[in-house]
Amino acid sequence: MVSSSPSQLISQSPNRILRLIARLDIKGANLIKGIHLEGLRVVGDPQTHAEKYYHDGADEIIYMDTVASLYGRNNLIDVVSRTAEHVFVPMTVGGGIRSVEDARSLLRAGADKVAINTAAIKDPTLISDLSDVWGSSTIVLSIEAKKTASGKWEAYTDNGRERTGLDVVQWAEQGAKLGAGEIFLTSVDQEGTKKGFDCELVNAVTNNVDIPVVASGGFGQLEHLKDLMQFSKPTGVAIADSLHYKRLSFVEIRKFCLANNIATRLQSKTVETNS
Repeated sequence: MVSSSPSQLISQSPNRILRLIARLDIKGANLIKGIHLEGLRVVGDPQTHAEKYYHDGADEIIYMDTVASLYGRNNLIDVVSRTAEHVFVPMTVGGGIRSVEDARSLLRAGADKVAINTAAIKDPTLISDLSDVWGSSTIVLSIEAKKTASGKWEAYTDNGRERTGLDVVQWAEQGAKLGAGEIFLTSVDQEGTKKGFDCELVNAVTNNVDIPVVASGGFGQLEHLKDLMQFSKPTGVAIADSLHYKRLSFVEIRKFCLANNIATRLQSKTVETNS
């Protein structure tokens, strides 16, 4: 296993394109936001926000049903279906997906990818089952990580509530081998704090898997992106709080990335419309 310590800067490459992704956590009919995935506060209508982020330049949208595992089902089919009529960037949907049929329902509603966590930990063959039907590019392994010691993290389920005993890096490696095409990596410790990403966590996972990794949890200011990209190799970042509360926009984020040699999509459009 490669060392997870971000002891040296990672050189930026024009071939490394960072995807800027809007994360929308859903409870019932509402878009919500919390801290450490707890203390959830209603923000507004998820479809309205998804459409705004699409028009503002989001590369992708991620919908996460935060209570789906508690009730054993995903309640986002209607939201996904309505969003797909107006949003034309890839859409990942997660929460409560326990079977091929659950995934099929969301993909038919308009999702491009499905994210699995709790059910995959209970039965890892679900990853292979889904990948065999739709291909690995459609299957996202969602990992909720909490730090347990220096360089060590444990995977959690049920929106960061339940321990699993699984080492995050080992679970990421296993998920990739089973057929997951992407990892959606959330630092529960950093989530909602606006104090920056867990760069060490992202570095540990990206060093040990050969599939795309999306970093989530902790983004609060533009410099956090620079820190993340200097010390780790994610292919995407998921942003929630800063967008929901209008502290930053995709235009501002893209311009910062361009100025700091972080390659993103649609940079020429961003410069032209904001020069």
